Amino acid sequence: MPTNKPAAQPAAPSAARSAAKKKPQVTPSPERRRELLDTAAEVFAAQGYNATTVRKIADAAGMLAGSLYYHFDSKESMLDEILSAFLTELWDGYDAVLAAGLGPRETIEALVTESFREIDRHRAAVAIYQKEARTLSAQPRFHYLSDSQVKFEKAWLGTLERGVAAEVFRADLDIRLTYRFVRDTVWVAASWYRPGGQHSPDEIARQYLSMVLDGIALRPT
Repeated sequence: MPTNKPAAQPAAPSAARSAAKKKPQVTPSPERRRELLDTAAEVFAAQGYNATTVRKIADAAGMLAGSLYYHFDSKESMLDEILSAFLTELWDGYDAVLAAGLGPRETIEALVTESFREIDRHRAAVAIYQKEARTLSAQPRFHYLSDSQVKFEKAWLGTLERGVAAEVFRADLDIRLTYRFVRDTVWVAASWYRPGGQHSPDEIARQYLSMVLDGIALRPT
């Protein structure tokens, strides 16, 4: 004998309204993430990492602090992405120079030029790196900063040593002191350089090189 089943009841109005309100989640665009990271980099560079809050970054970006968490889970994540992007691009350029088989002087010239190009592209990240790298590198998440510094020092010292051995640079140079002088002379430019200024990165590099290399090149007898 067939059993009569009760007719299906329509969904409750409140449930229907809730379902209608749900919208598909939209993934933030890479362009928007890049804009926010650029803003965060400027705030970190100006105020320091510890003094910078998510709210300060959000205020600079013209948004609510809660909305920023839709893009990043913490200010640490933002800083990590800023610094790792800068160093990845820097080493892409440096590795290409070091693999090119140039002479010692030409290698120094190319490394200095590449450095100024990176300051032009990532001025705020360079400023952050200079101020914060030593402290941050003690944290496991930022240990790659120490690794990069060791690699950086090896590249520059090796090139200077090669230049002395080839009698391109003076034999009486203190290699480590020369490295520190060149390094600091170049990267301190991030404190005053502004993209779109009177001189291009390549022109600034040329001027720096004319001053530095005339001081370390082998003097003719």
